[in-house]
Amino acid sequence: MDRRKFFSVTSAGAAAAAASSISSAQAQQQQQWRKGATSCASGKLPLLKVKLGHQFGTLTERSASWVARYGVDEICTSPVVTDPTRLYPTPEEMRKMLDLAAKWKLNVGMVDSVLLTSSHIDDEKNPAIMLAQSPQRDRDIEAFQNHIRTCAATGIKTIKYNMSLLGVLRSEHVPGRGDTVYEKWDAKAALTKNPPLTKAGVVGADAFWERIDYFLKRVVPVAAENKVRIACHPQDPGTPPEGYQGITNVLGTIDGMKRFISMYENPYHGLNFCQGTVSQNLVNPKTELFDVIRYFGSRKKIFNVHFRNITGGRDNFVAEMFPDEGDVDFVQALKVYREVGYEDMLMPDHAPAVPGDAREVFQRENFPFAFGYIRGLMQAERSIT
Repeated sequence: MDRRKFFSVTSAGAAAAAASSISSAQAQQQQQWRKGATSCASGKLPLLKVKLGHQFGTLTERSASWVARYGVDEICTSPVVTDPTRLYPTPEEMRKMLDLAAKWKLNVGMVDSVLLTSSHIDDEKNPAIMLAQSPQRDRDIEAFQNHIRTCAATGIKTIKYNMSLLGVLRSEHVPGRGDTVYEKWDAKAALTKNPPLTKAGVVGADAFWERIDYFLKRVVPVAAENKVRIACHPQDPGTPPEGYQGITNVLGTIDGMKRFISMYENPYHGLNFCQGTVSQNLVNPKTELFDVIRYFGSRKKIFNVHFRNITGGRDNFVAEMFPDEGDVDFVQALKVYREVGYEDMLMPDHAPAVPGDAREVFQRENFPFAFGYIRGLMQAERSIT
């Protein structure tokens, strides 16, 4: 997105562009933005109510002070669970986290589950749900249900989780802007390496859907009863139809995501909508993404947004790049989130790595760039009243 296009969403930007010599195409674009502003003023578009968000691990004095420094509106984090054998936090542990957040004037809008992380199954500490290992998966599901109840008891409205066996797949690192390093997924190149099966063995589509169904059948009613939303992250990335390491990533396609939200349909069952992952699962995200946002957003199934950009598309993309240099037009994306009435967090995700930079998510120096970029977009869009 170029600088002139960014400022065209504001009246000040329109005036600045008008003062310079601009093409008729640019003038027509400005007219369309002004037309959009008139539509919003007449009540055709909702007010923009999104929040600048961020996610990181356990909330500590260090992480809380860091995120507060950049004016983040809302966070996704986790309390300290003092007993490592207990797979959910107690209300007391949640309240301790909330007290620390309040000290730094932070609002905790979402927490991570202790279970169902984004780890590769061979590295997962508690794999029973995804491996369909009863009776342990029933005990783990009970722990997830208890986490929902602690959220209800302490005012947390959303839990984020994954249903993944392969974790986050990438095939190589590539040079990025300046001295940064980006990650890439090339499915063809990855398959030529003939990776071994995981401990899960072969898991085809039917088996994977059975495991998802088993979990949702027992958890969605508890979420609805306690009025706590459960937000599932799509599988990152989608894999070829023949699978990868013996696994078919059923939540790595848009059709799979649509099927997922229709199972045990309920207002408290939806998605942690990773815009980067969704883009990775489209042939041409530059043109296709916005209708995907509309599909899930109009059905109120988007509970959180990872506001991330990529270049390329399904089976061959570069990820973890800066938001201003990818293929997806973030100005247009924000307008579509506004169009569907989305009101929760927009948060950066997978910021580019810097050689020598600590790997702690809250510490990476490139996240503040993303905070400022997203905040600027939000302020510009809010100027259209």
